[in-house]
Amino acid sequence: MVRRPWRLAAELTALVVAVVVAFPLYWMVLSAFKPAGEIESTNPRPWTLSPSLDSFRRLFQQEEFGRYFLNSVVVAVSVVLISSVIAFLAATAVTRFKFKFRTTLLIMFLIAQMVPMEALAIPLFFQMRDLGQLNTLGALILPHIAFSLPFAIWMLRGFVKAVPEALEEAAALDGASRTRFLWQILFPLVFPGLVATSVFSFISAWNDFLFAKSFIISDTSQSTLPMALLVFFKPDENDWGGIMAASTVMTIPVLIFFVLVQRRLVSGLGGAVKD
Repeated sequence: MVRRPWRLAAELTALVVAVVVAFPLYWMVLSAFKPAGEIESTNPRPWTLSPSLDSFRRLFQQEEFGRYFLNSVVVAVSVVLISSVIAFLAATAVTRFKFKFRTTLLIMFLIAQMVPMEALAIPLFFQMRDLGQLNTLGALILPHIAFSLPFAIWMLRGFVKAVPEALEEAAALDGASRTRFLWQILFPLVFPGLVATSVFSFISAWNDFLFAKSFIISDTSQSTLPMALLVFFKPDENDWGGIMAASTVMTIPVLIFFVLVQRRLVSGLGGAVKD
C-alpha cells in the first residue's frame, strides 16, 4: 500500500531527528577508538581504519577509576531507591487523603522543581557542612533525593489518582489492611510510573558534576565517575581520547539501565492506570 504523504514526511522527520541526536554519541565512541594522530588531525573523518584501545588503557590505568565507578553506582542506586519509596508514599498521601494545605504543598513541590541546581549549590554547601556530610557520599545522595522528589511526586500523583477508589474499598471488604493494599495492590499498579521517574533520577545522579565538584573537596576517594574526566584535562593539552573513552564508559550503565526498564518506561510515560 502506498503510504500517505503526511506519514512519510513524519517518518523522514523522525529519522532526521534520530540521526542528529545519535551523531554526537557516534562521534564520542569513534573518538574513543581513534588513535591520537587522527583525533588531533585538522581534517577529521567520520570513520577510522586503525581503531585503537590506547584511550581505554589510559583510562583503566587510573588508580582511582574503579572506586569512582563504584561510588557513582552507590549514589545513583541509593537516590533511585530512596526517592522512589518516598515519592510513592507522598503521592499516595496527597492523592488519597484530604488535609489542610494540601494544595499549597503541591504548589510548593512545583515551585521547588523550577529552582535550578546551580542557584542552590552554595546554600547546600553550607548545609552539608553543618550536617558534617562534606567529603562523603551522603553529600551527593541527599541533594539529589531532594531534587528528584518534586517531579516524582507530581508524576506519581496521576498514577495513584487513576487507580479507582472502588478497588481499595473492595480490598477492604476482603479483609486487606491499608498497608497490604498499599504495597500489594497499589504499588504494582503504579510501578510503571515509578520506573519512569527512576530513569530521570538515575541520569541526574549518575551524570552529576556540580555537587561532586562542590561537596567533595579533599577526600578524593569519595569522588564519583564524572570527576575522572578531570584527569584528562591538562593545562598544556587535553587528552581528548581519554575524555571520550571515559564518557563512553559513563554512558554504558545508562544504556544498560534503559534496556532493563524500557518496557516499563514506555507504559509509564504512556499514561496511568485506567478504570
